[in-house]
Amino acid sequence: MTVPDGVVAQLQELGMSMYEAKAYLALVAAGEPLNGYEAAKRSGVPRSTVYETLGKLTASGATYEVRTDDDTVTYLPLPPASLIDRLGRRYESTLGALRAALPSIAPPSRVHLIHNLTGRDPLLERAGDVVSGARHDLFLSTWPQEGAQLDGLVRDADARGVAVTTLTYGEDEDLPGHAYAHTLSPPAVVLENLGCRLFVAVADRRECVIGGFVDSDAWGIFSDNPAVVLVAVEYVRHDIAMQLVASRFPADEVASFWSTDDDLTRLRSDHGFAASALRAGGADGERPSGPRRGGRRRGRSA
Repeated sequence: MTVPDGVVAQLQELGMSMYEAKAYLALVAAGEPLNGYEAAKRSGVPRSTVYETLGKLTASGATYEVRTDDDTVTYLPLPPASLIDRLGRRYESTLGALRAALPSIAPPSRVHLIHNLTGRDPLLERAGDVVSGARHDLFLSTWPQEGAQLDGLVRDADARGVAVTTLTYGEDEDLPGHAYAHTLSPPAVVLENLGCRLFVAVADRRECVIGGFVDSDAWGIFSDNPAVVLVAVEYVRHDIAMQLVASRFPADEVASFWSTDDDLTRLRSDHGFAASALRAGGADGERPSGPRRGGRRRGRSA
């Protein structure tokens, strides 16, 4: 029996034991009723426990007993499509009950969280929680590499009436809601300045994930601290406003100003500091030293 990688583990996540998952898959692959001996042989479940395992599957409705004329008991699986539908209904019913019950148990929060996220998958998974939890508005600043992994959740948010606003670094013309491309600097220049692909997701002005991605590594934070959330959402709004303002002026004048203005040059002089700061925070290391400060000068406000 050849089983795709991960299927046993996925059935375990839905409530089956490892032996139950293996026995069920053996019955599905057989295409005909099996007795306990054959089910054990094909699944790798020990013969000493196979009947107990098949009994649990039958009790849960995942398999059926079939008795032959000589009173031999064999087993047939519930078809996979029916099993998936049944599990979906069962878990949705359970989740619905929990959605109604758990909020009434939890008292109003007295402590606001700020906790570190280290690694690409944990950061994007927490960002997915933020996107899925949005009910009113969602602000995103993302690159195509990370945006693609959240695309389905963002579209779901848009479909349920959430006001989605996205600033994207790179070409993507099919984003839901209001989407704006970062045009003042090419993505390669932004990446050189920051040292990472900066990512921000803010839901309902209530919680946020802020992080940076470098190849397959990532560091960041989740927070529901109002001050952190305010800074995150204003960062996205301000960056979008800058793109809109720049779009109203001749491109050559904007490019010249962006590349030659002394104040802008000074503000971009700390190449890579953003990535260093996020990496140090994610590793609970010492705070990296900032760029060396130059002398004060009079001029336009930064």
